Parts: sequence; C-alpha cells; structure tokens
Amino acid sequence: MAQRKVPLEVGRVYHIFSKSIAGFTIFRNNSEYQRIKYLLTYYNFTDLPWKFSRFFEMEDKQKVHDNYFTKMEKLVDIISYCIMPTHIHLVLKNLNQKAISTFMRKILDSYAKYFNIKTKRKGPLWQSRFENVLVETEEQLMHLTRYIHLNPVTAYLVDRPENWGFSSYKEFLDKEEEKDKICNYSNVLDIKPKEYEYFVNSQIDYQRELAGLKKLWIE
Repeated sequence: MAQRKVPLEVGRVYHIFSKSIAGFTIFRNNSEYQRIKYLLTYYNFTDLPWKFSRFFEMEDKQKVHDNYFTKMEKLVDIISYCIMPTHIHLVLKNLNQKAISTFMRKILDSYAKYFNIKTKRKGPLWQSRFENVLVETEEQLMHLTRYIHLNPVTAYLVDRPENWGFSSYKEFLDKEEEKDKICNYSNVLDIKPKEYEYFVNSQIDYQRELAGLKKLWIE
C-alpha cells in the first residue's frame, strides 16, 4: 500500500475529507445523514462485538451502549464534522497507531454497503481514499472549523450554519441536545459559544465570494 504524503501520527489533529465518486449525491434525506452520523459514533471504538447492522436493530441500544461502549477505548476524538450531500468533512485527533485509517475504512465501507443495498447499486461509492491535512496550530484549527461549519451556507443549502442539521456547529454553540453530541474538542479548543457564533457568521459573505471565484477559476 502506498504511503500517505502526510503520515497520520498519534496525538496529532487532521482535517479528513472524503467525497463521493463523480460528485454523486450519497446523502439524500434525513435517514441517510443520520446513518453516517451513527457510524461515526459506533465505529469509534476498538474490539466491537457486533457489526453495526446488528447493533442498529437492537431494541435496547442505549442499555447496550451504557454497558459496553463506555468501557471501550476510542480510536479518535471527533473535534468537528460536516456532512454534505456529496462529501464529508471531519476534524479528528488520532489517538492510536493507525486509528484514523481504521476508523475511516470502517465508516466508509459500512455506508457504501448500506447505500448500495438500499439503492440496488453496485460499485465503489467513494472517490479514492480519504484525504488528510495536518492541523498544526489552534488558530489554524479555529479557521478550519469555521470553514467546515460554513460549507452548507457557501453551497447555498441554508442561509445560516445553525440551520444545517448535519454538522457540529450547534455543539460549538452549546445548542445541541446532550444525547446528540459526538464531538470532543475541549482539549484542543477553548470555545466561547457567543464569540464563536460571531466568528463564524462574520465570514459568510467572504467565504461565499471565495467559493464563487474558485468556481470561475476552475471553469
């Protein structure tokens, strides 16, 4: 297997990006967005006793989670995320050797199998392997989370980032219900919700302008 240009080191933070093949829409409704979010939490543990499909069908999932998952070792810290119709953005802290690679392989393979069965489709769903970029400073990390949280606004899917239900933005604003939170950023970011909200919203027009210019350059 070819070596990555940016090796995934233990204890470091990375921007992870994976997109569908040929820009294919792979998240089309709430259940599909929720499916990948469930996978992000489920496959973030080592030595899982069941496949996700079996766990998902259990009636007492919360009891099983409390009895088993709280004792398991995590692969990564999910710092932030945004799920878009054709791609996903993740910011992950690598906790163990090969953790991010294992984590991404499991969630991408699992979702591809689910989607292909559901749509009676065959063939690969994701374009190549996921991309990774090392995040070296807290300032860089702050700007990266803003960029990620503004993705749905930049794409004109919503007017405000809080209106997109498939990102970690509301977690950063402390407006997400506890049961729906999946991020752990307290060790790498000092977030003050009101200040962060202003930090993100003040960039909306500029990020849209940059996206428009980029499109012109490409075309």
